[in-house]
Amino acid sequence: MAEFFPGIGKIKYEGPDSKNFLAFKYYDENKVVGGKTMKDWLKFSVCYWHTFRGVGSDPFGPGTIKRPWEDGTNSVENALRRMDVAFEFMTKLGNPYWCFHDRDIAPEGASLAESHKNLDALIARAKELQKATGIKLLWGTANLFSNPRFMNGASTNPDAHVLAYAAAQVKKAMEVTLELGGEGYVFWGGREGYMSLLNTDMKRELDHFARFLRAAADYKKEIGFKGTLLIEPKPKEPTKHQYDFDAATVMGFLRTYGLEKEYQINVEANHATLAGHTFEHDLEISSRYGMLGSIDANTGDAQLGWDTDQFNMDVKSTTLAMLVVMNQGGMPVGINFDAKVRRESTDLEDLFIAHIGGMDAFARGLINADRIRQEGTLGDWVKKRYSSYDSGIGADFEAGKAGFKELEKWVLAAGEPKQISGQQEKYEVLLNRYV
Repeated sequence: MAEFFPGIGKIKYEGPDSKNFLAFKYYDENKVVGGKTMKDWLKFSVCYWHTFRGVGSDPFGPGTIKRPWEDGTNSVENALRRMDVAFEFMTKLGNPYWCFHDRDIAPEGASLAESHKNLDALIARAKELQKATGIKLLWGTANLFSNPRFMNGASTNPDAHVLAYAAAQVKKAMEVTLELGGEGYVFWGGREGYMSLLNTDMKRELDHFARFLRAAADYKKEIGFKGTLLIEPKPKEPTKHQYDFDAATVMGFLRTYGLEKEYQINVEANHATLAGHTFEHDLEISSRYGMLGSIDANTGDAQLGWDTDQFNMDVKSTTLAMLVVMNQGGMPVGINFDAKVRRESTDLEDLFIAHIGGMDAFARGLINADRIRQEGTLGDWVKKRYSSYDSGIGADFEAGKAGFKELEKWVLAAGEPKQISGQQEKYEVLLNRYV
């Protein structure tokens, strides 16, 4: 078999003092942190679409990245070769998982039957390569947004024919995810939303979206898929308003339609910030309600304002993220690098350096989060800040024993509250001790 990354061997851990860009400084998969190995805490996955299908295009120009294994065709033969490339890359990088969209690994055919046939050919190759390398599938998904047929949405499309096509595509994608032993299946409603309310029956579309998700959950049980079903929120881009706006919106939607026990949340950092939140906000709210299932690890650029999908190298951000993950005892599915090298980063080496940097950033975040938890100062401060609810009138309120009349009676006796500082700057200085 041809070698597609000559001169680059297995990426090794060399420690924080290493100056080698093709070595890990902090990610040591066997290092035990907080009772588990880094490999178990982080469960890193490489995404197929950005890493092996990305060409460096952006809204203002065509691709700049030309890979030596591509022959310029959309053939099955080219796709099979690309699959070999992917597994060589991942074997050398040392990540334990990968993720894919159906149309990223296999070319779309002239008919649904032909598309299924093409996908089967690539799944057969992927099974062989997974067995040979030990790399596992984190999750699969269907691309229900790129083809022009989905210009008005997939499960929320006003045309039932398009909805039926989307269902057939998801059915197949779920089947092959099961075949490859995937630990989850993700729904990203790339065009599940609207551009104008003038031509939109919002309630009907939301009802269809929920019915579609119910059908998927039912089919999961029918085929015996034990993995986690996940929804990935995003507020806008490409549609003006997407129904899966943010984690809180998705959780409210799932509860409204009785689907909260069937799905968890796949939080993407760049999507959270596009919704006006921080990465850790969507992680925290998902986790606190028991619905944080997986992470798409990337970041945006506040000066650009669109979904740039950059590798997250911000250790403060990864520390806060891993603090949420550690507080809930781990990640049910995993951490997927839904990130791409920059349009100007065209060398093969750049693919490795980007992933190494991202893996090291999350590994440092894990180490920092463990220190924060072990030392306990931050947790103690937060607990003390809410201590008035641990006894007395606060405890009665939390227990449902004190309503408005009881609270008023207590205040009339207690008088005016004292001012208590939130000490935000003190908390920020504390965080900086760790990062």
